[in-house]
Amino acid sequence: MGYSILVISDYRDSLNAVRPEGRLFVELARHHGYCITLMTHREGANYLDELEAAGVRIIDWHPGSKFGRADRDRIRQELTEGDYDILHLFNNKAIAAGIRAAKGWPGKVVTYRGYTGNIHWWDPTAHTQHLHPRIDLITCVSRAVKNSIDAQWFFDASKTVVVGKGHDPAWYAAIEPTDLHAAFDIPTDRLIIMVLANARRMKGMEYLGTAIRRLPAELPLHFLFVGRGLEDTELPVDLADSPYHEAEDFTFAGYRDDALELLAGADISLLPSVKGEGLSKVLLESMFLGRPTIMTDIGGNRGLGIDGETALIVPARDEDALVSAILRLVEDPALRECLGPAATAFITKHYRAEQSARELAAAYRRVMTR
Repeated sequence: MGYSILVISDYRDSLNAVRPEGRLFVELARHHGYCITLMTHREGANYLDELEAAGVRIIDWHPGSKFGRADRDRIRQELTEGDYDILHLFNNKAIAAGIRAAKGWPGKVVTYRGYTGNIHWWDPTAHTQHLHPRIDLITCVSRAVKNSIDAQWFFDASKTVVVGKGHDPAWYAAIEPTDLHAAFDIPTDRLIIMVLANARRMKGMEYLGTAIRRLPAELPLHFLFVGRGLEDTELPVDLADSPYHEAEDFTFAGYRDDALELLAGADISLLPSVKGEGLSKVLLESMFLGRPTIMTDIGGNRGLGIDGETALIVPARDEDALVSAILRLVEDPALRECLGPAATAFITKHYRAEQSARELAAAYRRVMTR
């Protein structure tokens, strides 16, 4: 029989963003005998119908601050009145408020970490969250995240465990690819390289911009940039200084609700991240959709593919390697046709939602026996 878990997380994001996490608790409730309660705002949330159908109880609330007394007291009230074994906290506000609420509570406190870096033993704020002595376990989305926390001075590495966020192949089986040439008035002879990311330095757009400037002229390419803020980076400047500066050479589409359909219609998926990624959802989606994918070798991407067999994997911050990878895929249609199905087979085998749920169930059993 499973344990009783109080989860505090925020599901006010796109369905694609929240369902890998939500599916963990669907699986635990349906197949592992766990009793799950989720504290989250209902308004604007996604995936709650699926959670409730699996028997997850939803409390329409989420802390509004890290250190507010009312937020601490609301969590403490639920812990006191409920019969919980574990409190699992999934974001900064939940972690800071939840730790304070759990003072004197006999259950186990677990946090989630999805990014590498930005945790330092000398930073006092880190000790109000993941490095707080009240934390019993940290579920890390990848080995790279675990290693980055374990490397902190004075930290007990037995407190970290890897629990991936697996996906369900069925989520992608029904995706209808968008005809990108028609949707964005792209010449039909162009191969479309799609970059799906929000404008953050960790995504490596400055290196991609330099790589585009170094590409040979007159390749049959169109760059489709999808995500918030990419048009406000240096990419437009780099494009203007490249052979791909005409209107038919690139599109900035901004944020799109239909990102998966767009990605399914692309010829190549490219994500030049340089740091921070714990386990890239975009790369998982690209590979589940069978897109020939170019990724970097940062820690969070390790294990996502085999270079030359399921993806092209290049060193981070290496513009010349990006150029070579793009050229290789553009000039070798047979490789593109091979990489897509191989990526889907690989990622389906190693990153399924059911496996991630088993990892989380094992993590809960581990912390309860400590």
